[in-house]
Amino acid sequence: MMGKEEEIKRIARRLDKMVTKKSAEGAMDLLRELKAMPITLHLLQSTRIGMSVNALRKQSSDEAVITFSKSLIRSWKKLLDASDTKAGEQTSAALASPPSKDASEAKAHSRKRPEPPRTPSAPRMTTFPPTPITCDAVRNKCREMLAAALQTDHDHVNIGADCEHLSAQIEECIFRDVGSTDVKYKNRIRSRISNLKDAKNPGLRLSVLRGVIAPQRIAEMTSEEMASDELKEIRKAMTREAIREHQMARVGGTHTDLFTCSRCRRKSCTYTQVQTRSSDEPMTTFVVCNECGNRWKVG
Repeated sequence: MMGKEEEIKRIARRLDKMVTKKSAEGAMDLLRELKAMPITLHLLQSTRIGMSVNALRKQSSDEAVITFSKSLIRSWKKLLDASDTKAGEQTSAALASPPSKDASEAKAHSRKRPEPPRTPSAPRMTTFPPTPITCDAVRNKCREMLAAALQTDHDHVNIGADCEHLSAQIEECIFRDVGSTDVKYKNRIRSRISNLKDAKNPGLRLSVLRGVIAPQRIAEMTSEEMASDELKEIRKAMTREAIREHQMARVGGTHTDLFTCSRCRRKSCTYTQVQTRSSDEPMTTFVVCNECGNRWKVG
């Protein structure tokens, strides 16, 4: 069983890389390997292969990959349904056992009284794939903090999102990518929490709660990608300004071939003259090489 579990985890890692790189090359071979394996409910829960296949299905544009992925997911869902059915049959069998004499008398007595109206119970929701489980105290604490960040401003209530389930998936993706709970892992967790709680960037949290941004995606996003639209515009403006200043520095001055660059030995230069000393002293000449950007002054 352990060898089969490791093999499925290996396939899951390769599928996750395909989703990250947005390339489904070789996906059909991996899906066929999975099709030939006898998958159990335990293997589904321990390897999270269902999440990997489902992510590939959503990302891929190859109809064959999409169809094959759907077929696998349908067959694996039957395992969950069978597990639920078995549990229901056991409950029904317990309820169908012959009642005792005291129970019969109590039932007959209860018929004489009108029964109070029953409140319908909430339907049991079956999620696929199941929430990944870990016994690591550090990882569980990180999941709690991620869930608290997702619950900021209580937007999850109106959306109906399961923050505990989402936080577990996000943490699992980060752990699988990093491979341990080292400093890199903790920094990745902190940056997700900070951005999800950011009052100036509620759009990121809402997108995660609504499923617009998948757990795998939020787990690997950079700080620039998670930034608010306002901050992104500020950064773009700063970049444009830096480019403009650089271009002005390059086009300003006079082009000449009278100077030789000491770095690249070429003569394509631009110079400007500035009075840096008293008026009766000669001007200082500042030269920049148009080829390599080397700068120096003359005089």
